[in-house]
Amino acid sequence: MKKKLLSLVLIGCMAASLLTGCGSSKKDTYTIGICQLVQHDALDAATKGFKDALTEKLGDKVTFDEQNASGDSATCATIANQFVSANVDLIMANATPALQSAAAATNTIPILGTSVTDYATALQIDNWNGTTGTNISGTSDLAPLAEQASMLVELFPDAKTVGLVYCSAEPNSVYQVNTVKADLEAKGVTCKDYSFADSNDIASVVTSATAECDALYIPTDNAAAAATEVINNVCLPAGVPIIAGEEGICKGCGVATLSISYYDIGYQTGLMAYEILVNGADISTMEVQFAPAVIKKYNSDICSKLGITVPDDYVAIE
Repeated sequence: MKKKLLSLVLIGCMAASLLTGCGSSKKDTYTIGICQLVQHDALDAATKGFKDALTEKLGDKVTFDEQNASGDSATCATIANQFVSANVDLIMANATPALQSAAAATNTIPILGTSVTDYATALQIDNWNGTTGTNISGTSDLAPLAEQASMLVELFPDAKTVGLVYCSAEPNSVYQVNTVKADLEAKGVTCKDYSFADSNDIASVVTSATAECDALYIPTDNAAAAATEVINNVCLPAGVPIIAGEEGICKGCGVATLSISYYDIGYQTGLMAYEILVNGADISTMEVQFAPAVIKKYNSDICSKLGITVPDDYVAIE
């Protein structure tokens, strides 16, 4: 009878440990799935920052399953589902489509986004208060949009018509364009939308925009970031300047930008992952984090070719 009772106690204890982790030590190793939408400088830097932060904290106790979707949202969904099947400890979703795919794939595995402009828009959350209340948090790459509109007017006060160039498939690009448009129109600038569905349309759309506008604005748009050479080959000969939403786009085809460090927001995301995995932080109450500072930067090469002189408080992109 005592042996039977002891067996029942042991079985109960094992079951409780499996369900609650009570009495067990922290995990020896962690596996993290990384889904990056597309390869370009900004997203690459965010992924590197994320991995560096966790490697510094955990050393060889963390391994990464890093996947790139090559710009295809459907591939993001496939990758996210693979991570769920593999039961990874955490998913890092780099860019909005990656975040949306991960959110659709699981509501239990912690998901941290980065390079996501607006989480409320991406996840269709009303009455946004800074947290999702779900298994999702992360970092935003949003630079102040009102300041971007002011930058355009500061550098090009004679611009009467500004073209807003963006990928219609990226909801955060739509959000940025609508916000900047309202700010510019309040300053008396006429704005025209030039959206493209995918990279195949970029050259023709930008050609139309340069023919009809005095300057262009391109938000933090992944499709545009992957096609800066195409954009520059149209805009530079036409003499039409671009204000860009982030440094990578500006380096490839822009005149100026309000710059954040994608490495830094990726690193911050890694620190958030550590808090969740090791210290048991509740992701549902973790506020989305933003870059600590923005810097006015300019592309010295394109400015020189277009004969543009920027104010002294701008820093040249290296």
